[in-house]
Amino acid sequence: MAGRVVYASFEMQFPLGGIRVLSQQVALLRAAGVEAYRWTPTPGFRYTWFDDDVPTLSGMTLELDQDDVLLLPEVAVAPDYDPAPGGHTVIYSQGHYITFLGTADVEPYPGWATRPALWTVSQAGVHMLRRALPGFEPHLVPNVIDAELFRPGAERIRRVAWMSRKRPMESTLLRRLLRSDPRSQGVELHDINGVSHEEVARVLGETSVFIALGSPEGEGFGLPAAEAMAAGCLVTGYTGGGGAELFDSPSAWPIAELATDELADKALELLDRPDQDDVRRAGRQWVQDRYNTKTATDALVEGVRLARAMPGGAATATHPARWLAEIVKHFPKQPEPVAGS
Repeated sequence: MAGRVVYASFEMQFPLGGIRVLSQQVALLRAAGVEAYRWTPTPGFRYTWFDDDVPTLSGMTLELDQDDVLLLPEVAVAPDYDPAPGGHTVIYSQGHYITFLGTADVEPYPGWATRPALWTVSQAGVHMLRRALPGFEPHLVPNVIDAELFRPGAERIRRVAWMSRKRPMESTLLRRLLRSDPRSQGVELHDINGVSHEEVARVLGETSVFIALGSPEGEGFGLPAAEAMAAGCLVTGYTGGGGAELFDSPSAWPIAELATDELADKALELLDRPDQDDVRRAGRQWVQDRYNTKTATDALVEGVRLARAMPGGAATATHPARWLAEIVKHFPKQPEPVAGS
């Protein structure tokens, strides 16, 4: 396949699943014979919070040939900023709820010289974006869950784990509800916020129950829930919209949004589920069957083909870091960086 696929990524040194997915897709495309790169402005930049060895391009501008495709995350779209006028572009919506964060009144979206292709990560994302953007046809690129990294450990601890980053206030209530319940005696309560990707995998491999909280603004997919199932956890929590498909798994139980007491009840109930070993295995297999390198690679290659088939040619690309100040003013406070990064 002629031409490059270039993923523009922001230089954020704290765990963000979306950034890790972009780097993972570079590796998948290269393994399929596609010349793909991650693009960050600073020469030699590498992420410190996961194993980062994908080929990279640097600089604030980049010359694109007629067969090159530039991919940008949905949050990089800002009014009056065309990243590659006249070029082949893809907007990759990993969170359909935040796709229009800074562009609610832009018509026609996204206001660029040529229409981009549009990718997303969940069935809910396809449905929502198709309705929000008549004339676009969102292309589904499923996430890959690394079942070698996220796998059952040597032993299973009576532990309930969750990640508080996106719901810190509700997490304080959740911890109190769990700790105050007599059924929690001897149960370890573990918040896995702010640790490395590899440490999250290790903890989940030993954890009995994972509580999926997600973002109160909605999730495009919900990687932690899928990773927890691959690690053999029983999962309960909020679907976040985009994660609804994950709760079709035999090892996942959805709870109504903000029913924090029901969340605590279900987590403690699952600790003593009688057939849990069989359910854990079934849930892990369910994830492996759907979110693997083959399904993702096939979708990526087809997505690149469709993007190249759209109008576009050679262009000078500008990295969206140039208008980062415009992007971040629409976001709440950013999470704390990983210790030591």
